[in-house]
Amino acid sequence: MRIAGLFAGIGGIEQGFRRALGDGVETSLLCEWWEPAQDVLRARFPDVELHPDVRELRDLPRGLDLLSAGFPCTDLSQAGRTAGITGEASGLVSNVFEALRLTAASKHRLPWLMIENVPNMLTLDKGKAMAYLVREIESLGYRWAYRVVDSRFTGVPQRRRRVILLASATDDPRRVLFADEAGERPETDLKADAFGFYWTEGKGGLGWAQDAVPTLKGGSTVGIPSPPAIWVPGAPDDRLFVTPSVEDAEAMQGFERGWTNVTTTARKNGPRWKLVGNAVTTRVAEWVAGRLDEPGDLVIDLDGSEVSHRWPTAAWGENGKAHKVAISEFPLLASYEHLSSVVDLSEAAPLSARAINGFQNRLSQGNLGRFEGFRDDVARYRETAWSNKFGSAVLPIPVAKVS
Repeated sequence: MRIAGLFAGIGGIEQGFRRALGDGVETSLLCEWWEPAQDVLRARFPDVELHPDVRELRDLPRGLDLLSAGFPCTDLSQAGRTAGITGEASGLVSNVFEALRLTAASKHRLPWLMIENVPNMLTLDKGKAMAYLVREIESLGYRWAYRVVDSRFTGVPQRRRRVILLASATDDPRRVLFADEAGERPETDLKADAFGFYWTEGKGGLGWAQDAVPTLKGGSTVGIPSPPAIWVPGAPDDRLFVTPSVEDAEAMQGFERGWTNVTTTARKNGPRWKLVGNAVTTRVAEWVAGRLDEPGDLVIDLDGSEVSHRWPTAAWGENGKAHKVAISEFPLLASYEHLSSVVDLSEAAPLSARAINGFQNRLSQGNLGRFEGFRDDVARYRETAWSNKFGSAVLPIPVAKVS
């Protein structure tokens, strides 16, 4: 299988395919504009042609079997600008279809297209982003299917929901995306010794996750790339809240630790958090590659009702018609790697005094974080962290909720 990756990031899709297919896959082209990501791709895929700008890409390699495009979610995600599919960043996906049209004009229609993005694109602007993608895909004569999957199905302790869309001119994408169904991971699979959340939130959300971290991301509502925090119930007062390292984050995206440690910068981790947060979970791509190589029998009823006003979490379509699919976000239930086994909670960096202070201030303005013992531990940790950092300094008073 010959593949090419546009908006390649740090090669999550390509690494997943390489793991699934070994010598049975060849990456022929990678396209990525951001220099730190280019540095990673050059180090990890040294023999692959690297193109710097999708807007100037006119020729795809001959004989490709699959083109992947994890195009920017900046304008589609809830953490981003939500400008929509026509936004400056997410609108770059139009170049994917232009490249495919040029390829088709040369009498070579690409067999497979794979797109990965955030679930918010299904609802933003009443689903205009998804409608645009489907329209463009069908204009190329492709049948399509998509499914929202949660990365935890692969065993990584990260609750990361993403849309995987496959389109084909020659095969049935439903036999890839709808050939596996395991149902949501039961709570009995999860430990209660660590809970992940966003310390940069507090007013509108927490991203709460048991035995996992919420979605690793390149930015936050306070405007900085940052790791999530982990609450460790029962830990000493100065270890109640810790943060994973960027190497931990790489592992929770399915990469080898140190995958992004190839750039030089004056800052400690430089752009590595953003690189990892924007990546595709390698094990999700590995599952897709395995099913592309060996399509399975459908495990769903194809007689679902047609999509009308709202895009569901899974669907398929062709010739102007889209059909809902009742299926979970967990195709498989791979052996689970507990958060405490991926992150060394006894050695992880403690959440800073300023971070916990800002978090408690935001938390005090709403009704979030009402998990048993959580708010008490926040208050106790804040007092301990502030005392350790500033001695007898008076703690800033949390902002009270105005009634």
